[in-house]
Amino acid sequence: MATNVDKALYQQPMGIDALAQDEEPLEIEIVDPEEVNISKDGLEISIQPGEDDGEEGFDDNLAEYIDSGALQTLGGDLAGDIDNDKSSRKEWEKSYVEGLKLLGLQMEDRTEPWQGACGVFHPMITEAVVRFQAETITETFPARGPVKTKIIGLDNPQVREAAARVEEDMNFELTENMVEFRAEHERMLWSLPATGSAFKKVYYDPSLGRQVSMFVPAEDILLPYGATDLDTCFRVTHVMRKTKNEILKLQQAGFYIDIDLPDAPKDRTDIQKAKDKETGFNDLGDERYTLYECHVDLDLDGYEDEDDEGEPTEIMLPYVVTLIKGTNDILSIRRNWHEDDNLRLKRQHFVHYQYIPGFGAYGFGLFHLIGGFAKSATSIMRQLVDAGTLANLPGGLKSRGLRIKGDDTPIAPGEWRDVDVGSGTIRDNILPLPYKEPSSVLYQLLGNIVDEGRRFASTADMNVSDMSANAPVGTTLALLERQLKVMTAVQARVHFALKQELKLLKNLIRDYTDTDYTYQPEYGSRKAKRGDYDLVDLIPVSDPNAATMSQRVIQYQAVIQMAQMAPDIYDLPQLHRGMLDVLGIKNADKLVPIEEDMKPTDPVSENQAALNGKPMKAFMYQNHDAHIQVHMMLLQDPMMQQLIGQNPQAPKIMGAITAHIAEHAGYKMRQQIEQQLGMPMPPEDEKLPPQIEVALSGMLAQAAQQVMQQNQAQAAQQQAQQQAQDPVVQMQMQELQIKAGANQIKEADLKLKATKIAADAVLNVDKLKLEEKKISGNLQLEAMRVGALTKNNEAQLAAQQQRDGVRMGIDVAKARAQEQASARKDTMQNIANFSKSDTKK
Repeated sequence: MATNVDKALYQQPMGIDALAQDEEPLEIEIVDPEEVNISKDGLEISIQPGEDDGEEGFDDNLAEYIDSGALQTLGGDLAGDIDNDKSSRKEWEKSYVEGLKLLGLQMEDRTEPWQGACGVFHPMITEAVVRFQAETITETFPARGPVKTKIIGLDNPQVREAAARVEEDMNFELTENMVEFRAEHERMLWSLPATGSAFKKVYYDPSLGRQVSMFVPAEDILLPYGATDLDTCFRVTHVMRKTKNEILKLQQAGFYIDIDLPDAPKDRTDIQKAKDKETGFNDLGDERYTLYECHVDLDLDGYEDEDDEGEPTEIMLPYVVTLIKGTNDILSIRRNWHEDDNLRLKRQHFVHYQYIPGFGAYGFGLFHLIGGFAKSATSIMRQLVDAGTLANLPGGLKSRGLRIKGDDTPIAPGEWRDVDVGSGTIRDNILPLPYKEPSSVLYQLLGNIVDEGRRFASTADMNVSDMSANAPVGTTLALLERQLKVMTAVQARVHFALKQELKLLKNLIRDYTDTDYTYQPEYGSRKAKRGDYDLVDLIPVSDPNAATMSQRVIQYQAVIQMAQMAPDIYDLPQLHRGMLDVLGIKNADKLVPIEEDMKPTDPVSENQAALNGKPMKAFMYQNHDAHIQVHMMLLQDPMMQQLIGQNPQAPKIMGAITAHIAEHAGYKMRQQIEQQLGMPMPPEDEKLPPQIEVALSGMLAQAAQQVMQQNQAQAAQQQAQQQAQDPVVQMQMQELQIKAGANQIKEADLKLKATKIAADAVLNVDKLKLEEKKISGNLQLEAMRVGALTKNNEAQLAAQQQRDGVRMGIDVAKARAQEQASARKDTMQNIANFSKSDTKK
């Protein structure tokens, strides 16, 4: 439990006992069962849960919670085990030291067999090391970056965009952000071929706020006897050297426990002494501490592994223990597995690079493989040089009476000296020793040893002059593979180890760095970083199947020769694009564009691309009817046909447009079938299980039948429309329309005549009615006139006459009406007869 104290400004804090004796009451407030606030005279004590309650976190330094005696015992046990690990590789270290002497990095002043004897070293091993480093660094770390991506699982445009973002981000991290990566990688490539093993340590450095990958030489990694690899090894010890200031910083940060540091002892191994001698350095003023960082499986008291019932299983768990060499003081103990890992598997921080895998955990290098050749070549070379020296400047015997002015100093060219001869001639007083010239046999033996050593190390130059200029590419490729087979295998091992290193870096970048990209990606959002890293895997850009660029170029040349024999079955743009990538040509995507580089464009832009000879690509979601219509317009336009016909590339252009239209037609058919199915089809590149493919094929067959029927109906309709546009058919249709029009005119005339007759009949009836009214009125007038003349008798007569006149008028009207009706009947009969005769005609 932690205690936070807030005290008054001018009052001395008092203890709990003094507060209990005070007259004023003690105020205790319980906020919850685990939190208590105590206040008295301005003194407030707040006891809250979860603050330094004595329970360590998962990533805490367990050395702070373990008894010091237990720590000392553990440190002594680990120090003894580490000493045993060092003793088990004594002979390996001896070979290492002897091999360092063969590098010839330091001039050797020899005094045997005489002062100034030849001290040259044959550069066989050094040459092989330099060549390996130069070839491998260009393969594994090109200018554009050492990383490319591999998609895990389903491949679609979104995943490919995520892979492009991850590749760009990782190359940025390794080339720009992690400035030490290339230098450490080159140091590793120098040590690897010589010693056979080299290590890289990958971890997150909180002081830098980023991931790091540091080179660790093989002599600083101690492995127990019988270990074969790092993953199954139960104890891996990293020998570190840190200054006192670096340790104090880590103690202050809480990474190491706070203990008194002893004086740093002088500690140099035989390997370090040999390295210092070869490079010309010494350890004066080196006050660094030697620390052992031991990645070991332990069964710690109080931290035992337990089963489901809470009983200890005695299974040792992985920890990282750091102790000081000499005093065995433990600085830290930390768990070495992920907190959410129920299996508690060991976290790996090291990557092991091997030149030639051997019997044990360490690989074989050039020191072991051709160390004997290099030592023999050095010895023979020194003998030849010394023999030449003795032959050119011989020594011998002289009589005591012979005196030479200038004593015995060598005579310079063109110099003459005075000689005092006791008796006889000078020849009689001098006897030169019989030194021989350098032996030709020895020289030939030197050449054989050097050739064998270089051939074994795969550093011998290929004699290209012996090869015919007209030799087939396959023959050249076979010779190259035979020459580079060993080096290709070594490159494959480096490729595999680098892949493991990139995997560790990928996990650190995903888990520890910012969740967003530090720049705006070309595709997608900046916040897609963590999700992108989960979708893809990282692999080196190097090719494990070809050790050199020349080997890859010859491979591509062989494929290009085969493509010339059958160009229709090869994707030539893709083939030439790969060749440019092998040659390291920049902007290869602009020089040879391929379909994968295409982006969706409108149909007019696609027509322009076709006319310019650029590739085109259809996409699933496009309006295929519109695209097909625009492309067909280009093919049917007379002006465009004339212009294309004048182009020497006309067949190629027409073929590209036709193929592109077919691609749109295929996508259109796919959309029609999906509409009939009522659901989308699986992605194009998805691999279907057999049972699903069989079931889907039956459904697609039915949907295709329906689509075909619809297309047939549509085609019949279009055919009818086309036939309607035929000139002969159009003339026949016009004749039918003319005849139909004439009939309509005749029918209209008949209807008009019938209407006129009916109207005339109505008019005649109206006229008869009017005449009847006139007659009736005249009779009335006449009757009134007669009535005026004769008032009485005449009135009756007039009335009688009136009645007679009315009756006569009615009879006349009836007669006329009968005549009109008879005339109308005759007219209708004539119309009917006329219609029948016209119809017969």
